[in-house]
Amino acid sequence: MSVLTERPAPARTRPVPRPEKPRTRWVPTALLLLGAVYCLAPVVWVAIAATKGPSELFSTFSFWPSFQGGFQYNVTHLLDFRDGVFLKWALNSLLYAGVGSVLSVAVSTLAGYALAKYDFVGRELIFMTILAGVLVPQITLAVPQYLLMSELDLVNSYWSVLLPSIISPYGIYLSRIYAASVVSDDMLEAGRIDGAGEYRLAWKVGLPPMIPGMVTLLLLQFVAIWNNFLLPYIMISDDGRFPMTVGLFTMLNQGASQPALYSLVVMGVFLSVLPLVALFLFLQRYWRLDLVSGGVKG
Repeated sequence: MSVLTERPAPARTRPVPRPEKPRTRWVPTALLLLGAVYCLAPVVWVAIAATKGPSELFSTFSFWPSFQGGFQYNVTHLLDFRDGVFLKWALNSLLYAGVGSVLSVAVSTLAGYALAKYDFVGRELIFMTILAGVLVPQITLAVPQYLLMSELDLVNSYWSVLLPSIISPYGIYLSRIYAASVVSDDMLEAGRIDGAGEYRLAWKVGLPPMIPGMVTLLLLQFVAIWNNFLLPYIMISDDGRFPMTVGLFTMLNQGASQPALYSLVVMGVFLSVLPLVALFLFLQRYWRLDLVSGGVKG
């Protein structure tokens, strides 16, 4: 008796799909290029206009630099303007933005960590109140802040600009989201079991993973305070305490009667951009876009 065996049917092989050719999405690419040109064109214009002297600023093509010594003329006369008041404005901007951003990051980090990792009565109410502060326009808060500083007799002082800059609802909001995502509850609970106190847990366990987010927040706050115009414009009346934004604005107003000041104002704007570029380049290794994207998604 013979045993008949059937050969197994050959396994069907699926056709290997051909790799799709990358398609260029022309519409999004064109929109991104248009947005990039829209953002960079004013900066390029300022950089080119800074090379032109007063006689060339409005009489030559806007996007063609000058090599007639206008750049050196503008730098020299800007630094000599009113016995070097521009340098004083630059130092004031550095003080407002440097001290204000560091204090703001410290307050925002601690507040965000507490709101994310501790359960207490009124936590959600406090967070929703802070979140509502993000939606309120700064111009709406300017007058109440001025009246409050006036009651404290701090108007026309450095504190009148520094104190409102320390509290940042947007910074607290981002810090809470970042702390909730990177600080492990299990690590905190393990630390409590080992007998660590809450301050030690926050310093040793909670803050180290938040450092990239803190650096990102520091950069955002520095840029925001550096470019702030409305708050120092309302609070400060002594031009010796002006930041560069308000100081250059006063120079621009004087340009109506002294047209030669226009080229100096352009040079001042160009110089005011350089510290921000240097700060971006220095902190780019810590730049974490996931902080901003998490804030938007949350």
